[in-house]
Amino acid sequence: MKTLSLTLSGLLLASTALIAPGVALAQQQDPVPAQSDAQDPQSEAQVDEIVVLGRYIPEPLRETSEVASFVTREDLQRTGDDDAAAALTRVTGLSVVEGRFVYVRGLGERYSSALLNGSPLPSPEPLQRVVPLDLFPSSVLDGVTVQKTYSANYPGEFGGGVIDLQTITAPREPFLTISASIGGNLETTGREGYIYYGSRTDFTGFDDGTRDVPGLLRDAIATGNRVATGANFTSAEIQAIGRDFVNAPLNLLQTQDYIQPNFGLDIAGGRSWDVGAGLELGLVFVAGYDNNWRTRTGIQQEGRLDVDQLVVQTNYDYVSTENDIGLNFLGGLSLGNENNQLKWTNLYVRNVTKEARTREGVDFAAPGTGEVRDDYTEWFERSLFTSQLAGTHWLMNGDLELSWRGAYARTDRDAPYEKVIRYRLDPDGVYRHDTEAQRNSTSFSELEDEIVSGGADFAWTTALSSVRDMTVRGGVAYTDNTRNAERRDFRFYAPNGLPLDVQDSRVDYLFSDFNLGPALLELQEITPSGGAAAYEAGLETQAAYLQVEAEIVPLVSVSAGVRYEDATQFVTPIDLFGGALVFQPTELQNSYWLPSATLTWNFAEDMQLRLGASKTIGRPQFRELAPQQYLDPDNDRLFFGNPYLVDTELVNLDARVEWYFARGQYVTGGVFYKDIENPIESTINDIGSVIQQTYLNAPNATLMGFEVDAKKYWEMPDYSWSFIANKRWLVQANYTFTDSEVNVDAGDTVRVLSAGGAERPASDYIIDGSRMQGQSEHLANLQLGWEDDMARSQATILVTWVSERSSARGRPGEPDLIQEPGVMLDFVYRKDFEWGGRDMGLAIELRNLLDEEYLEYQELGNRITANGYDLGQSGSISLTTRF
Repeated sequence: MKTLSLTLSGLLLASTALIAPGVALAQQQDPVPAQSDAQDPQSEAQVDEIVVLGRYIPEPLRETSEVASFVTREDLQRTGDDDAAAALTRVTGLSVVEGRFVYVRGLGERYSSALLNGSPLPSPEPLQRVVPLDLFPSSVLDGVTVQKTYSANYPGEFGGGVIDLQTITAPREPFLTISASIGGNLETTGREGYIYYGSRTDFTGFDDGTRDVPGLLRDAIATGNRVATGANFTSAEIQAIGRDFVNAPLNLLQTQDYIQPNFGLDIAGGRSWDVGAGLELGLVFVAGYDNNWRTRTGIQQEGRLDVDQLVVQTNYDYVSTENDIGLNFLGGLSLGNENNQLKWTNLYVRNVTKEARTREGVDFAAPGTGEVRDDYTEWFERSLFTSQLAGTHWLMNGDLELSWRGAYARTDRDAPYEKVIRYRLDPDGVYRHDTEAQRNSTSFSELEDEIVSGGADFAWTTALSSVRDMTVRGGVAYTDNTRNAERRDFRFYAPNGLPLDVQDSRVDYLFSDFNLGPALLELQEITPSGGAAAYEAGLETQAAYLQVEAEIVPLVSVSAGVRYEDATQFVTPIDLFGGALVFQPTELQNSYWLPSATLTWNFAEDMQLRLGASKTIGRPQFRELAPQQYLDPDNDRLFFGNPYLVDTELVNLDARVEWYFARGQYVTGGVFYKDIENPIESTINDIGSVIQQTYLNAPNATLMGFEVDAKKYWEMPDYSWSFIANKRWLVQANYTFTDSEVNVDAGDTVRVLSAGGAERPASDYIIDGSRMQGQSEHLANLQLGWEDDMARSQATILVTWVSERSSARGRPGEPDLIQEPGVMLDFVYRKDFEWGGRDMGLAIELRNLLDEEYLEYQELGNRITANGYDLGQSGSISLTTRF
């Protein structure tokens, strides 16, 4: 036991000055020998052990001086969430949009950063630079840290917070588990849906080559010329290229009477070995496969302003059936002893969505009656691979800690053979396709996003006194993020018109080889020029920081630091045909000094106060800067970037009180305020008769609010009903109120895409005092559950409520588009048991028990449902075997 030396009078004076009467700063584990009359009261006493205030404060919160939340391995098991995005919906102040992107305190995903074991990650999403967190299955995670106050050791893109995902590591004890699950959804499983054949191996998540870019088309693209009849290609060559396209397996929508249940399989294992010389070698691996189905039956509408109200301009009923196939593998090696630790972590995640979709309705911009049908067949491949090598070394008897990391990460998104064909409803009640009046298209798009990153840090701890320490931290970091994106669009058109019997043909006959030729249907490339179909982008950052953490007086500690970050970001449009660019390359080159400070006062037993202040930034995402059109398949909405965006700067203030009244039990409450310069907002833009969603920098915004969080366990007395008495009961709840305002003063301007970057009055696009896009006023979570150690069982009821939020700004004079996430009620039950000499685990999960729906709308006089569908109630059961 370490012996500490201090003067008794100094200890008493410090405790009297800094804590409430009756609360002891420290307690002696062994009685102090009585002093003799001759003993000087100022003389030193030898104290065997000092126990500092805060014995119930959890270790992660004891180690950090910041406002943070932690999702542990036990939390992931209790809630039963399948991926990181779902698990983070339970954290105070966090909400998840589209099931993938995390909003911290109402700020969009662009204001937060996601790390994996401290290293940045690229994104496979065309519309985001932030990686979607649904890619990370909970089985590969050991925990998640959500830090809401900024500290200089993290990247400067920290408006709402940082989310650091920690993967599982090699265990002390060997383990091997195999888990299988089956489940379904009442809107999907066993009911009718739409499918298309695709290829023979689609169920694996890998295409058998059917969707490869046709060889003749690939050769034609390589010439750098537009693929169409003319100076570069003869009619015969175009006919051959067109006939090389895959037709029936990818064009023909089919009705399936019975959609199969969801199922999944996971295997995980690990162990450690003593390899001699004091070294321990560890191995851990996780592999998983899941196959899920989802059918959505809903409404899509667009409105237009007519006098003082909105009227319907397009009105569709749609049905979409998605088959999502996921694969993941994590492998980790570790080698170390008490002074050195090396870790090598590799993660591969692949997610494929195969979608068949159709919609019917009225489009008032369409010729004739305006009654049309659109059929879609799509295949989206998203994959992420990351490899990280990291080391930690303790020197000078542990007073100096050196750590380093290097990582390579790559994500890909491949969408081959995105197909859409439009039919018109003629007065005789037959849907026909006429290429002169309706467009069909086949698209091939690819996106590659890479990050090379590295960093080194040190932490030196020295004593300020016999009971107080100071830690000096510093480090450097480098990140190079590059992205390449390209899209090619084609259609079949009839130069001489189509006979009525051909227009009546089923789609696989319509585009058969017999009809492909100059007499009927001819291939034509419709890829936009001027740089609207491809771009390359990059973000290079170099950073250094210095941070000091010290207990400046007993019970009061300060963490203060500053980060210098230099960044160059560019987006360069590429004209695929060598022509002139409509929009010139964008380059943002900025350097920032980003200070941060947090004060923590442990003012009473197991109670502490945190105060934080910092400056952070938010950069535009690549896709927001790229002048390239993209169709979001989730809502059939067109997006187009704005190359005139600039960085966002934020000033952040936080205060939080924490009381940990028992082990694992607490009550916390905090307030926060943010002043945001040039926040990026999404807005609706008209290009002729086409409606697009684009982006702009609002002049200024403020965001403020408060949050409370509580967790309590209790046990009933023995004389209670046995079902109640034998269990440990849990109540955990959190609530966040957030209020934001976008501020527009007279003379404020914005640079919008439709004006070619010219300054326009901000009041034409933004309503002064309106809420920030994506911000909900209310976020609440409630968990009610019990644990029974005797029966080895656990049950939890989970309730999540997110109030309405703006998803995009309306066009000038129109209201915003509003989302209503609503209330989600889930139930999770787990039980461990033995069977056949094996340790087993059973889990039952029931989701959306209130049958909540998805709703996005505009309202002015009338309500326009931009997108609405039933989510459906779902359930699953899984069985785990432990070896």
